[in-house]
Amino acid sequence: MSALLPVEEAQARLLALRAPLAGETIALADAPGRYLAADVLAGRDQPAAPLSAMDGYAIRFDDLPGPWTVTGEVAAGAPPEQLVGVGEAHRIFTGAIVPPGADTVIVQEDVARAGDRLILTGDGPGSRGRHIHARAADFAAGDALLAAGSRLTPGAIAAAAMSGAGTLAVGARPRVAILTTGDELVAPGRALGPGQIPDSNGVMLAAMLAGEVAAPVLPLHIGDDRATLVRILKDLARHHDVIVTVGGASVGDHDHVRGALGDAGGRLDFWKIAMKPGKPLIAGMLGDAILLGLPGNPSSAFVTATLFLLPLVRHLAGARAPLPPVQRAPLAVPLDAGGTRRNYLRARVERGEITPLVGQESGRTLPLAAANALLIRDIGAPARGAGDAADYIAIA
Repeated sequence: MSALLPVEEAQARLLALRAPLAGETIALADAPGRYLAADVLAGRDQPAAPLSAMDGYAIRFDDLPGPWTVTGEVAAGAPPEQLVGVGEAHRIFTGAIVPPGADTVIVQEDVARAGDRLILTGDGPGSRGRHIHARAADFAAGDALLAAGSRLTPGAIAAAAMSGAGTLAVGARPRVAILTTGDELVAPGRALGPGQIPDSNGVMLAAMLAGEVAAPVLPLHIGDDRATLVRILKDLARHHDVIVTVGGASVGDHDHVRGALGDAGGRLDFWKIAMKPGKPLIAGMLGDAILLGLPGNPSSAFVTATLFLLPLVRHLAGARAPLPPVQRAPLAVPLDAGGTRRNYLRARVERGEITPLVGQESGRTLPLAAANALLIRDIGAPARGAGDAADYIAIA
């Protein structure tokens, strides 16, 4: 077992195989889910002038408790036409610029108006500057709003738009090919012969990569033929940044990925990880393409894709923190001691507690449908009781 790489070392070596891809400039509408290639600096103050936060009347705080004479009106999107003098008020609406002379907004529910006469009927604003968004209260021109490597969420895109940006510099999305291997696999939905099973891994991985890659991934499949695998790997390496093979990663007579990588002129970087499921993981280079060989059992493929494939794709796309974050939750049931490999148990987090699912064998797919977490049982970790804290990675 000493030859098995720890998970963190394998992740670091995989990400070190290639630097992030060059950046590109895209429109905000195309930015969701992308990673910034440069910091976003504010090009303007927000707000650019003091704005009313409520519908009401702009007044001078020193004129409280009134009464006032209403001498003007300001709507959102229109500049004030006159200043507010002593004893005067301007009708104002949410988002409108506060007119010069005024320093407070009194909400319409606290006053009564008869013609141009306004009187206080409620508690009033309470303090100077009440119900006003000060100039640059959100951010000022030149402020660093979003850091390079940040994922562009809807909220981040809103901030970029408000800062004055119309386009953003982002990392390019990698081109990824998925190649499943095995004579026993048949495309989903087709009739099965004796000993055959549907190829669930290809569509599963394509679904995991949705929105992460340069184009929708249509998984390819070949049988257990080394010469064919060599030819296809060479062709894929010319057109892709990452080649993901599924199956053929172990030591059986029909496991050809490591040998085919060498035959194609590639270089093996590492093989076999101290983890369960997913021990026979392969990583190497073929030209400029990274080859990532995942094991063929569905749970093994899913777990290794979560820990290695998705972080690799996000790293190439410019993510500052591509690895999945580890979270903590109390166990709903006791957990056995850890073994000689780190175990990633398919689990479910509900009502603040985490429960490992029944059926942890790597060939099972149904637990993957129910799981929303991978519960981490570290090498040699002591047994834990219900209520003890446990680490996990969210997967849904």
